[in-house]
Amino acid sequence: MHSPTLLIVVLLLSPALGAHELRIATWNMEWLVAPATAHAGRMACDAGRRSALPCDVARRLARDSADHARLAAHARALDADVIAVQEVEDEATLKRVFKGYRICLAPGPGLQHTGFAVRAQLPHRCEPAMEALSLQGKLRPGALLTLWPGSPQSLTLLAVHLKSGCSTDPPGSSRSACQQLAAQMRQLAGWLDDQARGHGRIVLLGDFNRAGPELADAHWESLLAHPRLPLHDAAAGAAFRNCHVGQPFWQAIDHILVSAAVAQWLRPDSFRKHGYRSADALNYRLSDHCPISVVLQPPRNF
Repeated sequence: MHSPTLLIVVLLLSPALGAHELRIATWNMEWLVAPATAHAGRMACDAGRRSALPCDVARRLARDSADHARLAAHARALDADVIAVQEVEDEATLKRVFKGYRICLAPGPGLQHTGFAVRAQLPHRCEPAMEALSLQGKLRPGALLTLWPGSPQSLTLLAVHLKSGCSTDPPGSSRSACQQLAAQMRQLAGWLDDQARGHGRIVLLGDFNRAGPELADAHWESLLAHPRLPLHDAAAGAAFRNCHVGQPFWQAIDHILVSAAVAQWLRPDSFRKHGYRSADALNYRLSDHCPISVVLQPPRNF
């Protein structure tokens, strides 16, 4: 029998959606760093010194308070219960965008971290990072989160930001980026092996830096057709579109994949890509990615 406290918390999860619905999203924030970090980067680049930020980023993406406020406005409009994030420097910087959320960030060197922003009243636990995805510290580890920890209905989420530079190459490419991406995909397949021994309620989401299941290659086969815990692409059948008019991209690299147990909870046709207004994209430093989301409808006996 569930406690009254737990039932109240669940009923409060997402007022905009109604009880027993959960909006889960992912959003690459494109070098979301503290203003002090951006300023130091610009100064170092202008003086010809070494910078923690790439100089093109330091000069092009120096966000001010208005930019952070506009990102926060988009976060409020997204109104998600859980958001997997990528390319975030630290908790304080992410809280400028996701006000009132609890933050889980995977540790690691550099200024790009994966993590989660979680609605404060949603029962959750930040788990140790999936270090295996870093390939011994070379790349970004994955961020792990448990929803409803300790309950029979617990849900495991893994946020990833995989190696860039191999978005459409053949899986067997000898390029270094492709070899590293293949190694990360093998780590994910192994993680799914481990998860198959548990409850099997899995959401794997984030920036895969891979054009998607439509390539029908071995990378995606290892996940979508995993022999023990196959995954379902939550965006299956959705047409690709850019975040705003003028973007040159032609395929998605951000994805939300769910196990069969979670796929039963997917609200039909709930996949959304939350684009930017052209004026916002022109006047503010937002991100070259925009959020994507799905709505889950767990059983009413939660």
